[in-house]
Amino acid sequence: MTNPVYDKLRNCYDSIKDEIPFEPKVALVLGSGLGDYAEQLEIQGTIDYRDIEGFPVSTVPGHKGRFVFARINGVPAVLMQGRVHYYEGYPMSDVVLPARLMKLMGAKILFLTNAAGGVNYDYGAGDFMLIKDQISCFVPSPLIGPNLEELGPRFPDMSHIYDEDLRDIIRSTALELGIRIQEGVYVQLTGPAYESPYEVKMCRILGGDAVGMSTACEAVAANHMGMKICGISCISNLACGMTDAPLSHQEVQEASDKMAPLFKKLVSESIKKMGSI
Repeated sequence: MTNPVYDKLRNCYDSIKDEIPFEPKVALVLGSGLGDYAEQLEIQGTIDYRDIEGFPVSTVPGHKGRFVFARINGVPAVLMQGRVHYYEGYPMSDVVLPARLMKLMGAKILFLTNAAGGVNYDYGAGDFMLIKDQISCFVPSPLIGPNLEELGPRFPDMSHIYDEDLRDIIRSTALELGIRIQEGVYVQLTGPAYESPYEVKMCRILGGDAVGMSTACEAVAANHMGMKICGISCISNLACGMTDAPLSHQEVQEASDKMAPLFKKLVSESIKKMGSI
């Protein structure tokens, strides 16, 4: 009996495999503020999401929709320029399909980035947070349903989702570049509404430091496949109820854009070191 989720993934891969210019080592998901990161690279190929039959397409303003192939400081990489979110109405299997597809392309490392709201009072807008762990139980698991035996085990271990060696690289790179970086726990909620003050308080009580609408589900799917995972959140604002200011997508985008130059430098130099892993 075939699995429709795996069949869809294989169909997506088979439809583009001849267009992939090289086998990537790193898969980089570009969150808000990093959308134009690829433009500074020497691009060796692109694949538009809309040209992949059945592939989910991002509807979020500021998110392009394509895979970009480039070498980042010599390291072969595939960049996801625009991600898909659960709140856009796609099933969770579609939300994580791009991460799974990049694994089929050959990527061993998944580097996740996002814009997030800080729920830790020690954080401020403009901080970077190295993700050390996550809370993902507020969204459906991408592993629900028949297990995709071709990808990983039925009951994958989640004790070390974010690879310690990769975290060491990012931490040391930030220190060398003089970039302040926090380290904390990322909480994924469904969105698209921003969290209420008491939802933010709940996240803090549970041990969360930042909250957003992506990332954790992708990490679950990638961990299931045996990928090495790392992630950085761009703290674009303090979450609802922590200040008197109302939240808006424009505010998140503007803060992310302002932080983008440092973010790009940190990502590029970290990937350079990951090339030796």
